[in-house]
Amino acid sequence: MKRAFVTGGTGFVGSHLVEALLSRGYSVACLVRNHPKWLQGLPVDFIRGDLSSTASLERALEDVTHVYHVAGLTRAANEAMLLHANVTGTVDLLKTIRRSASNVERVLVTSSLAAVGFSERLIATEASPLRPISAYGRSKARMEDAIAALQKDRAWNDLPVTIVRPPAVYGPREKDIFTFIRMLSLGVAPMVGSGALPELSLVYVVDLVEGMILAAESPEAAGKTYFMGSEEQYSWKDVKQATQRALGKKRALTIPVPRSIVPTIGSVVEFGGRIFGKLPPLNEEKAIEILKACKMCSSARAAQDFGYHQKTTLDAGLVETVEWYRQQGWL
Repeated sequence: MKRAFVTGGTGFVGSHLVEALLSRGYSVACLVRNHPKWLQGLPVDFIRGDLSSTASLERALEDVTHVYHVAGLTRAANEAMLLHANVTGTVDLLKTIRRSASNVERVLVTSSLAAVGFSERLIATEASPLRPISAYGRSKARMEDAIAALQKDRAWNDLPVTIVRPPAVYGPREKDIFTFIRMLSLGVAPMVGSGALPELSLVYVVDLVEGMILAAESPEAAGKTYFMGSEEQYSWKDVKQATQRALGKKRALTIPVPRSIVPTIGSVVEFGGRIFGKLPPLNEEKAIEILKACKMCSSARAAQDFGYHQKTTLDAGLVETVEWYRQQGWL
């Protein structure tokens, strides 16, 4: 039997990945600190601990054939914390795998489209240079660089690593895009600029985790990096209208947000977060990333190498997502 170890298995993407692996006959191990959250009641081997504990990692890696590294920070009080979690944590995990887990056939590491940042192309490909804008994007780019440095050493040839860069991910259990959906449910739709031009790749979480498993099982994907997103590129108006259909809302008040004031809004939100001692969902750097970073990517390489395709339309994915939010009492 194939056995998978999933880091970040209790989170949004990780929990969907665990469910998909179980449905395919894998046995699954996850590290947990406290409560298994969305994995409660599933036949998962829970190991108490975190990525900083070598002993916990070694227990979790026993008899494992596939490692999915999904854990990581998306925001933190400072950039050093992001670098420690996303770069140092990943390198330490790979070193532990190589030292203690000889059965591992593949490691799949989750990066992000944010690692690309500025792009000369409207739609990023795997050939696009990494010029990240945000601290999070820089941490993911540095992580990819660190993995590449390890793989240059021939001693690491026996540990194939595949990197996946998703764009924005939506679906049940997601909390960031939920903010936009929540506002629309209240009849309000903030819109940066005209919102009419295609500028966004999205991926439904179920499609993403299926692609991750395909990549981890594909001999062709060893040592490579892949984008996994939608085959269509969306405008914010597309997303707004599809969300309204899912909510059953025929009308919503569109509030135009001039692009010129978005960084100022980010600064104000960031300042408020500091006052109240919370990590804000938006800051000045993130606002600039929203305006200037490449937010579209091509999944052609994943389609060619192991048959990845978008299976869920935006409308269908949002219907399922909204229904889940309602069942949970979020809407």
